[in-house]
Amino acid sequence: MTNIIGTYECKVDAKGRLMLPTALKKQLMSQLEDGFVLKRGMFEKCIELYTMNEWNEKMSKVNKLNRFKRKNVEFIRLFTAGVKIVELDATGRLLIPKDLVGFSAISNSIVLASAGTYVEIWDKDAYEEKLSNPETDIATLAEEVMGSLNDGADDLP
Repeated sequence: MTNIIGTYECKVDAKGRLMLPTALKKQLMSQLEDGFVLKRGMFEKCIELYTMNEWNEKMSKVNKLNRFKRKNVEFIRLFTAGVKIVELDATGRLLIPKDLVGFSAISNSIVLASAGTYVEIWDKDAYEEKLSNPETDIATLAEEVMGSLNDGADDLP
């Protein structure tokens, strides 16, 4: 598992190709040859970029779901909708398929934003709007999400 760091502004050409920034490429160097998976964002109108290793780990969890439960089958269908395998071309560019460009409404200016073990690909204006108009206060969210963690000392109150 690779923890990806950084936020990068890039351009997408008319065919939907983007050049991975050098700093991001260096972080992913050992995994470039395996290719990547692109999919629709789970909660936002962005695209999620996974290394093949990270995608396989995620799918190993998904594949453990009981497929005799309707909600599991529906989740799997929606989770994998629009999933594409992509590779870097000879010049180091990734092609974003047209259906994912349409889903995310990306224009020629985009932001690649690290999200732990994957990267979110946003239209630059949509990304800036999302950050400037948060639906939840970050302090409140941090307390709710991370406030009960005790850095390994789970027996502490």
